[in-house]
Amino acid sequence: MMTTVAALSGALPLAFGTGTGAELRRPLGIAIVGGLVMSQLLTLYTTPVVYLYLDRLRRGHRRAR
Repeated sequence: MMTTVAALSGALPLAFGTGTGAELRRPLGIAIVGGLVMSQLLTLYTTPVVYLYLDRLRRGHRRAR
């Protein structure tokens, strides 16, 4: 989470910046911010699901013995 927030903070000036050449940098900033947010959300939701699945698999394997 800390790494994502740090990278996000660094990309926000690209996404919301104004001035000379901002129209060229804005799409890059938006892509970085969107990618970081989506990857963080996917990680926060999929990691517990994987651990639950592995735990159920382990419990089923123990019962089979």
